[in-house]
Formats: sequence, C-alpha cells, structure tokens
Amino acid sequence: MTRDTAVHELLASALEGSGVVLEEVVVTPAGRRRVVRVVVDRELEAGGDVTEPVDSLSLDEIADTTRAVSDVLDDSDVLGEQPYTLEVTSPGVSRPLTMPRHFQRNVGRLVTLDVRDGAPVTGRIVRAGLDDLTLTIPAVKKTPARDETFPYAVLDRAEVQVEFSRKDDTPPAAAADHDDADASVDKEN
Repeated sequence: MTRDTAVHELLASALEGSGVVLEEVVVTPAGRRRVVRVVVDRELEAGGDVTEPVDSLSLDEIADTTRAVSDVLDDSDVLGEQPYTLEVTSPGVSRPLTMPRHFQRNVGRLVTLDVRDGAPVTGRIVRAGLDDLTLTIPAVKKTPARDETFPYAVLDRAEVQVEFSRKDDTPPAAAADHDDADASVDKEN
C-alpha cells in the first residue's frame, strides 16, 4: 500500500458520518517538509435524482474538517516524522466533473459537455442521477431551447462554466460558495 493510499483510507474512515466526503488526498514533497492536500465536499444523500442545487461547504465546515483531519494525522504515524503542511479545500469550479456525485452537486450550474462522437454541448444541469443527467440547452438561431438527457458513459469531459451574471430569474448558487474554500495548517512533528 502506498503512503497516499494509506492516508486516503485513514482520512476517509475518519470523516465517515461527518457529512463530508473525501474527494482526493495528495502528498507532495516541498523541501524539508511535505504538503498534504486534502479535497473534501459535502456528502450527498444516497441514490436518486438531484433536481435542486446543493449547498457547498462553508468556511466553518472546512475549518471543522481541517481540525478533524489534523487530529487524525497527528494521532497516526502514517506520515512518519517529517513535518508537513496540511491544506484542506473544497473542489473549485475549474475541477472537471468525472463522477455522478460531481454532477449532482452542480445542479443549477452551466456546464459544457464533450460528448463522444458529437459536438460539445453547453447547458444548465436541471437533473443529475446515478446514470445520466439532463441539461436545459438554450435556444440557438433556429433551434429552440430544449431539455436533453446524456448518459455519463457517452461523456469524454465535463466542466462547470463560470458565470458572472445570469439572464434568467432563477437565483444562481452563490459563486463564492463553490470556489475553493480552504484552510492550511503547518504541522511540526
């Protein structure tokens, strides 16, 4: 088992039941110390379709998670004796959507999908399930606005588009809520 895998398993079990899910752990050398970057997000209720926007983690929730992760790492010898800097963050809008839960967390947002054997499609996620998602695609020239469903299996790439203002009446999920919220802690062992 690699060190990154061991850290991931330790932190995933420590965060279980906290309402936060571990997305990624990366441990990189930085001179005499290491940087432990932990990406977390809000845990979604199991299964089913999501049709309403999901709140992003608040700075207080990130701070609580940082304390919990720090305590678990301090009590464990998984990182050895070398000092490290701990960074706990949430996924930003620039992070590609690769799993159903990523799409579910971004209901209400504008996304661009690279569809296998097709042209890229940009639209707003109105529903995201376990196997597929539905976009509302705006009218273009002579093509009327429409809802279209895409199975995840036909998507090569998907990413959220940054919006500074919206032209419809639907209130956007707060852009600041989904940008990287993070906390850093230097740890000397």
